[in-house]
Amino acid sequence: MVMDEELAAHQDIRPMRIGLLNLMPKKIQTENQFARLIGATPLQIELSLIRMSGHQTKNTAAEHMAEFYRPFSEVKNERFDGLVITGAPIEHLDFQEVGYWDELEEVMDWTQTNVHSTFGVCWGGMAMLHHFHGVPKHILPQKLFGAYRHTNLSPASPYLRGFSDDCVVPVSRWTEVRAPEVEAAGLPILLGSPETGPCLIEDPDHRALYILNHFEYDSHTLKEEYERDRANSQVESAEISLPFNYFPGDDPAAKPQNRWRSHAHLLYGNWISEIYLTTPYDANLIGQTSTDLRSG
Repeated sequence: MVMDEELAAHQDIRPMRIGLLNLMPKKIQTENQFARLIGATPLQIELSLIRMSGHQTKNTAAEHMAEFYRPFSEVKNERFDGLVITGAPIEHLDFQEVGYWDELEEVMDWTQTNVHSTFGVCWGGMAMLHHFHGVPKHILPQKLFGAYRHTNLSPASPYLRGFSDDCVVPVSRWTEVRAPEVEAAGLPILLGSPETGPCLIEDPDHRALYILNHFEYDSHTLKEEYERDRANSQVESAEISLPFNYFPGDDPAAKPQNRWRSHAHLLYGNWISEIYLTTPYDANLIGQTSTDLRSG
């Protein structure tokens, strides 16, 4: 990587403001997963935890939410260098059926004026693809679940700097977006898999990345989901499929091996680096620059 003289001359150091709009029910687990990746940089990061204003979580203590989270209504006048919008376990619903969809649409529009770069994860990425481009999500006949190999489709992308030609990514979803519909919207697919479809999609016009899978997962997250599905299943437990390519020897008693951690840190580190290189030093100018991050 070579930085041009003009870009280097404009670099100043200040803490970068990254927001995490956490839509997952297990708030603490999710915030820890993303904090480990976002914080693994020598840059100063100020992480703000955000929740939907009118939605009350049932799975995280009210004291934790009151102490560490702010509703979107309280931060909407602020500006952020980056924002992560997490997934949510509501894939079976049409977007318009989600109770907080109207406010989430407001959030997505707000990113265009108040956020320099947005990272939509799994359902959060699908929501942004639908909102900005009309790309639909499709219900799958069975859950895509496991640790799948993905191909690096854009080795020159700054977001994939240091990536191997392929990598393993945890996948856990009942829906998909399809490559032809993504490509018809003019969006480049950076990582993809024949089995699971597009994984990482860039949206330069909206200063956004969409990842449909879960680099942020801990080593045992898929194991916990498998055990939860078995416990909650109304069918015979034997019919609950093992996560693909995850347990050594497909033995659920064996300790899973984490084969995605290094690429997870690379991806989020590259995202933070791109923000640092292109975000205005004066935070008041965020959202008023060119849609091209490199000319921001």
